[in-house]
Amino acid sequence: MSPLYDCSDETKRQRGVGAARRAIRNGKLVVMPTDTVYGVAADAFTADAVAALLAAKGRGRDMPVPVLVGSAEALAGIAVTNPTVDALVEAFWPGGLTLICAEQPSLAWDLGDAGATVAVRMPDHDVALEVLAETGPLAVSSANVTGKPPARSAAEAREQLGDAVAVYLEAGPTSDDTPSTIVDVSGAVPRVLRDGAISLAALQAVIPEIRADGTDDGADGTDDGADEANEADGMDDRADEAEGSDEADGSDDAARSVDPPAESAQDDEPGAPRSPDA
Repeated sequence: MSPLYDCSDETKRQRGVGAARRAIRNGKLVVMPTDTVYGVAADAFTADAVAALLAAKGRGRDMPVPVLVGSAEALAGIAVTNPTVDALVEAFWPGGLTLICAEQPSLAWDLGDAGATVAVRMPDHDVALEVLAETGPLAVSSANVTGKPPARSAAEAREQLGDAVAVYLEAGPTSDDTPSTIVDVSGAVPRVLRDGAISLAALQAVIPEIRADGTDDGADGTDDGADEANEADGMDDRADEAEGSDEADGSDDAARSVDPPAESAQDDEPGAPRSPDA
């Protein structure tokens, strides 16, 4: 059985983050906490790894995988930025804001049928940020089989995903399952595609021209982001039932190290795991 690391213990956390880094670099999957639900992550620049993520969830390419980044500076490596994007990032990252941006045209990746856009978020969770600092941008979706509830712990995720995932990082029960607010900034007028953690009023205090989806302001270009919005929390399958989510230098490290050292999964499991979003 794939190992589960209790990140409440500093030694096991360090070992777990190291194991996650090696797994990602070997094209394998990792489950990690975020500030909403747990997410299953793959190297955003390894097409086979992203395909394995979709297969583990039982999901098709029609639901493209969002990307999580570990820093605001990482965004420019994968997405086209502008003053509106920069202002929103400065005000609300890390946290519950997903931005659907035009992707950098030079990128060689395959996140699914996303057209020329990418949904990006910087999660507000120390374990997730520690992993992202080691791996670079990750394709991340909710850590569950499609149609089942999103996992609130790494242990719950392991019950659903099993050995399809190489490493599980347990960081305790989720504290807040409010989904991220999704804003499409790929068109002329920024538009809210999903209400969530950041209110429209708070967004408009930073960018007054932001509109709620469906507002008749003559702007177009929102439909292309709608499907991506269904998963754009960096893993929000809840949008399907009614969630996840990163930087260009993440694939620079060509070194592919060996699998995580064998450890007793039972020894590394916390007593009663439950957890946050990806």
